[in-house]
Amino acid sequence: MTDTGSLRVFSGRSHEALTAAICRELGIEPGARTIHRFSNENLMVQVEENVRECDVFIVQTSTSPVHEHLFELLIFIDALKRASARRVTVVAPYFPYARSDKKDRPRISITARLVADLLEAAGADRVLTMDLHAPQIQGFFKIPVDHLQAQPIISQHIRENYDLSNAVIVAGDAGEAKDVARYASKLNLDFAIIDKRRYADDEKARAENLVGDVNGKTAIIIDDEIASGGTLLQAAAFLRKKGASRIVAAATHGVLTGKAAEMLESSAIEEVAVTDTIPLMLHQRFNKLRTLTVAPLFAEAIRRIHTGTSVSELFR
Repeated sequence: MTDTGSLRVFSGRSHEALTAAICRELGIEPGARTIHRFSNENLMVQVEENVRECDVFIVQTSTSPVHEHLFELLIFIDALKRASARRVTVVAPYFPYARSDKKDRPRISITARLVADLLEAAGADRVLTMDLHAPQIQGFFKIPVDHLQAQPIISQHIRENYDLSNAVIVAGDAGEAKDVARYASKLNLDFAIIDKRRYADDEKARAENLVGDVNGKTAIIIDDEIASGGTLLQAAAFLRKKGASRIVAAATHGVLTGKAAEMLESSAIEEVAVTDTIPLMLHQRFNKLRTLTVAPLFAEAIRRIHTGTSVSELFR
């Protein structure tokens, strides 16, 4: 239980189930609010309880419709600040536009920075998020950012459900190597890296080499998110060709766009584990999918932020 005298946790419409689970962990009820969409598509957010001088957290993740949920969040922040909330923390389990973190093409926006500016301009005092695609996004903010990691949750799932006596952790490309190395260290396993090469601007990167050994082993592919599933499917096929006896996968964010669920279900991958940072619709669910909850971790982080104790201890 938490001293909840001034603590309030509200939910946007993007992931009410996760907010309810977080509140159960904290021993409180989600804050009362009304969100209305008018016939002209304008949104209205009304806070239905007193938040004057309260420590308020808004849970809003990035899921379809992304832009409506983002603007809803901005309006929600503004409503709370105008209601004299003492502090407003945005809880964004899956951060909007996290992949748009740099100019990798001419004349494009660094949209993750734009989102950071919008949240600050709306009045957010703090941000709590999980497994950013690029951790340096924290530097886009002038306000504090607490960056949680799903590694303890996913590592526990791997330890409890797979035989690790003959297993290896696999990074789908060199960019994931640092994160995957942390998993390997946590689980006391070797790790391998798929070396991808791009031969033309209009071609997708292709798996060419493997640094490490998967022959006769259970290959556990780790990534920060699964969107279309194409990268994961390509990695699985390459690992099978390199002699992996079993292939499983885990990722923090199960975006699962298009026909990802259908393709993963019919693939050589035996199981795909994701967390509930994003709510999964019926068409995104498939038999091989396992969902791990992040609610206890976010609840503990909220408790620590509210009481002024260390959040960094959650990484140990």
